[in-house]
Amino acid sequence: MHNRSRDRKILRNGGDIILLIAVFLAAVSLAKGHAGLPGKFLVLSAREWLLLILLCMIWNFGARIVGLYDEFRIRSFAGEFSVLGTSVLLHSFLTVVVLFAAKSQVLSRFFVFVYCSLLLLALALWKAVLRLMLHHYLKNGRHQSHILVVGGGRTARSFCATIAENLHMGLRVIGYIGEKPSTGFGCEHLGTIDQLPQLLERNAIDEVVVALPNGDIAQVDRIIGMCENHPIRVRIIPDYFRYLGTRYSVSRFGLFPVITLRAHPLEGICRRFAKRGFDLVFSALLFITVFFWLWPLLALLIKATSPGPVFFKQERWGIKNKRIECYKFRSMVWDSKDVDENGRYQQARIDDPRITRLGRFLRHSNLDELPQFINVLKGDMSVVGPRPHPTPMNLEVKDSIQHYQMRHLIKPGITGWAQVKGFRGEISDPEMLRRRIEADLWYIENWSFLLDLKIIALTCWVMLMGDPYAY
Repeated sequence: MHNRSRDRKILRNGGDIILLIAVFLAAVSLAKGHAGLPGKFLVLSAREWLLLILLCMIWNFGARIVGLYDEFRIRSFAGEFSVLGTSVLLHSFLTVVVLFAAKSQVLSRFFVFVYCSLLLLALALWKAVLRLMLHHYLKNGRHQSHILVVGGGRTARSFCATIAENLHMGLRVIGYIGEKPSTGFGCEHLGTIDQLPQLLERNAIDEVVVALPNGDIAQVDRIIGMCENHPIRVRIIPDYFRYLGTRYSVSRFGLFPVITLRAHPLEGICRRFAKRGFDLVFSALLFITVFFWLWPLLALLIKATSPGPVFFKQERWGIKNKRIECYKFRSMVWDSKDVDENGRYQQARIDDPRITRLGRFLRHSNLDELPQFINVLKGDMSVVGPRPHPTPMNLEVKDSIQHYQMRHLIKPGITGWAQVKGFRGEISDPEMLRRRIEADLWYIENWSFLLDLKIIALTCWVMLMGDPYAY
């Protein structure tokens, strides 16, 4: 399975690069003709060859960031086309940056328009052809792996159900073997483990998947010995798969295979670098266009309506539980306290007497959060991520809510998936807090540039329409 996935990734990446080169050559030729300059289809200057090599590198960089070459057969064509569009959009932006730095007269706006348009069209057609070829092969029973599952328990049953729900993956379970027949498999019970050698002789089997409890080491050794008398691949599903998140990774440390339970896209340095770059550019644009006049206006209103400082600073937890000083526009009376006389953290609640009249508007419109863009520039926070909680709240719930600390795997954000899904405001119900944590973990494990842009857009919409949970 892994080898085939790697080969498919190489095929798709190689095909994309070949198309990119062809599109580049065509766009250069058309751009020169548009500018009234002589040029041939395959004739490039040394500077243009250098640009082509650079664009190929930029394409691979951008495709890795948006996850274009993740396993495409588990995505719909619409989903893949959406990722492809994001990748081309990012590539177009970086192409403009490169051409601006190069100060090219020939390869100007006309070139960018032709190049990016042809690239999107060519790649979309190429992806569609790949999908049709795969569908044709699977429909005719080709390009399929025939799998025999060893085990009759929960792990084996879940694996068979997953295969049955994803027939487009090109895998087919011919049956399973176990000490006795079990219900819920959806495929035939072919016998016991003692009959495995005869089954391997009589059936066309490509792979044997062992899904036994972890304690059956001696049985697993015996099964491997039987299978290795035949040209058949053996794969083992560890019984602790239920501890894995929706994303995990398998790597090797020396001779030891290592499973990371909760891998996430932002572990990759390229994606972290890209997210940080977006944070800086987005924040700088807001300071230049909006904050230079909005912040002084809000500061004057805060000073005019209540005594005390303009900004409110509070210790919160960032990435890896690092303590950060989080900034906000002050929305409460200056002498309000975060903890009560019993030392318990006091969350803001509806009709909280500590909130000023202007503060109620600031909180309802989320304008009180704007100073956290200072935290973004400092590197303590990101524009999008799990919201940072105050230290007293973290200490109060970190041991009682499962997976709570996992939300600190990445930088906290000014807005996040949990917030746009409505999981914000006062949390007095542990179940609501669990749902907020689940939303945060889903974001961490499914991060993408497209998702960040979606969250930012939804946040702007909520700010305009008003958030009933913001108080």
